[in-house]
Amino acid sequence: MTAFTESATSRSVRIAEDGRELNIHYNDCDPGNARETVVMLHGSGPGASGWANFNRNIEPLVEAGYRVVLLDCPGWSKSDSIVSAESRSDLNARILKGLVDQLGLDRVHILGNSMGGHSAVAFALSHPQRVGKLVLMGGGTGGASAFVPMPTEGIKLLNGLYREPTIDNLKKMMDVFVFDPSDLTEELFQTRLDNMLSRREHLDNFVASLAANPKQFPDFGPRLGEIQAQTLVVWGRNDRFVPMDVGLRLIAGIPNAELHVFNNCGHWAQWEHADRFNRLVLDFLQHRGEA
Repeated sequence: MTAFTESATSRSVRIAEDGRELNIHYNDCDPGNARETVVMLHGSGPGASGWANFNRNIEPLVEAGYRVVLLDCPGWSKSDSIVSAESRSDLNARILKGLVDQLGLDRVHILGNSMGGHSAVAFALSHPQRVGKLVLMGGGTGGASAFVPMPTEGIKLLNGLYREPTIDNLKKMMDVFVFDPSDLTEELFQTRLDNMLSRREHLDNFVASLAANPKQFPDFGPRLGEIQAQTLVVWGRNDRFVPMDVGLRLIAGIPNAELHVFNNCGHWAQWEHADRFNRLVLDFLQHRGEA
């Protein structure tokens, strides 16, 4: 199989949003004969992108015959920037709808991390007929934790990094982002910082969005029962960004949901435990009920 690279799979589309056209970047890893597509939605950290979040998870899915699409949400990576004064979850869901429409995809599986989980739930609520299965990691609904003071330690550090994007602040955030920061390399830190500083407007607009609406990711708890898609909820027991009881709320609310908890794992399960995570997701997509 031909190895996929970020540059070789880089694509962009124009999607209408609130009276303007946004240039939206995505990566398309298409084996050429795929019958099903998995869309991956990244989290909200500064410098995040679809490729940066999920590069350890693409190859196993492609080898299993899935087309993998990595969306860069507006305000991240190579996509246009935007100030969101309302629900960013719903904004991202509208952008995802525009992308799957332009790609001619009737139905997709969605794998969302953190903000991506919120966005996946928003999409499933607005367009249930377009969703195959859902995988939600470290996100999916807002609201306060019953056990951990809010905002959490990690979210405070993330918001601080948006306001002061320095290598020291990045390392402080990443130190609690994963369970074992010894796996993080100086190259990873520098790449992430370079991504942030190359698009300062993304950082400024995220801060402006928080000022316009501090609750960018609304609480979908009362509506979770509307989601009929089979859902795999994945959490790190040591998540210091979004507490694990949020995952319990998801499986309590979504009728066809199950929960897998990784021990010794922070907020980045798909990166920290990539091999086991990939096997778990493939089993869920291929063998648990109808796709």
